[in-house]
Amino acid sequence: MDFKAQIRQVPGFPQPGINFIDITTLLKNPTAFRKVVDNIAGYFQGRGITKVVSLESRGFIIGGALAYQLKAGFVPIRKAGKLPAATISMSYALEYGTDMIQIHQDALKAEDVVLIHDDLLATGGTANAALQLVEKLHVRSVYFSFLCDLEFIKTPLKEKLAEYRPHILVKYE
Repeated sequence: MDFKAQIRQVPGFPQPGINFIDITTLLKNPTAFRKVVDNIAGYFQGRGITKVVSLESRGFIIGGALAYQLKAGFVPIRKAGKLPAATISMSYALEYGTDMIQIHQDALKAEDVVLIHDDLLATGGTANAALQLVEKLHVRSVYFSFLCDLEFIKTPLKEKLAEYRPHILVKYE
């Protein structure tokens, strides 16, 4: 299936000059949604994933399904102030601003093998912030998965992520 054909682009959202990659068109197609989850889960099958860590908010949609398929726990990384218990935080730069994300302090253990999943890799800022949070919790190993990669955006943060050989389904050159 051509996953890219299932995703629409919305020019000028959330601000002029940004071409928003809207995965809701893929998600509403039950066949496409199932094939995305099966593809990613199949790639990581047998790697001992114990937790799928996903980022708010679109990453949660596929991340939860991946955790189910991989028989792993699901751990949300949320924007500041959204998690109810003790957290650790990390600030990061977006392609059009800055933000902060948090994870519960007790979300992961040293023996965990973590799959960090998000819908989109742009500058790598969010993914690297998630990696730093996960590393602070001293897990055994980390994998990455993204539905889409904006390959035309080149940054040192993306170069660092390349060391993890992320699994990516759709590439925008």
